Amino acid sequence: MDEDVHDETMSDIANAITGGGPAPDEAPAPARQLAETGARPPLQAILFDLDGTLVATKRLYLEAYRRALATHLGHVPTAEEVIALRPSSELRFLQAVVGPELYDACLADFRRHYAELHETHFGGLYDGVEAMLADLRAAGVPIGIVTGKSRGSWEVTTANVELGPFDVTVFDDDVTRPKPDPEGLLLALERLRVPPARAAYVGDGTQDASAAAAAGLLPIAALWPKKPEEIETFTQHVLRHGAVLAHTPADVVALVR
Repeated sequence: MDEDVHDETMSDIANAITGGGPAPDEAPAPARQLAETGARPPLQAILFDLDGTLVATKRLYLEAYRRALATHLGHVPTAEEVIALRPSSELRFLQAVVGPELYDACLADFRRHYAELHETHFGGLYDGVEAMLADLRAAGVPIGIVTGKSRGSWEVTTANVELGPFDVTVFDDDVTRPKPDPEGLLLALERLRVPPARAAYVGDGTQDASAAAAAGLLPIAALWPKKPEEIETFTQHVLRHGAVLAHTPADVVALVR
């Protein structure tokens, strides 16, 4: 999920990842970077963060949070106040802010606002995401989502936008510890019956790269949602976790072709 709101790695190596292809100096940038970080077995599954990686929901989440929290905090928090609280997962964020006694009522308010605001505040799919998912499905690569979003909010999103089928989905409801804890990623791979060394996790946050590294997956850092001024600092953080940089969704496909 977007780091600011839920919060918003090849001659031989190229062949190992793609099953054949161009030499390192001809390969796409992510493949060249992977060649510099060390060989991995061929990828058998790609997992994705959702918010801030596949879909643009920062504006939607901020406004839904503001309205839901207003009733229970006694004032309408600003967007800056919500961001400062660094919401990293939907359900745990609400409970942490209002406490267990007010949580159920606040969650109901949030879900109502999230659904009502979706038409006006949802930013849509990022450019290239639809083609990326279609290409991975056509290649027979199992794909899944591991997200800090709740299942209820996911149902609102999928009722309004076509993302297509996923082989596994893990939501905030399904884990006891959110990212950067690797619990959700390991649960998804257990369901897919794919070992961590044969999978990658694509996300737009440093917590995504951290969780992937902790679980033994290849971290792929999505740069396409980032503003130009955010890229340098973000890149420095994710490279510490061994991440491959994907400038566009097509770069993700290039790693498994």
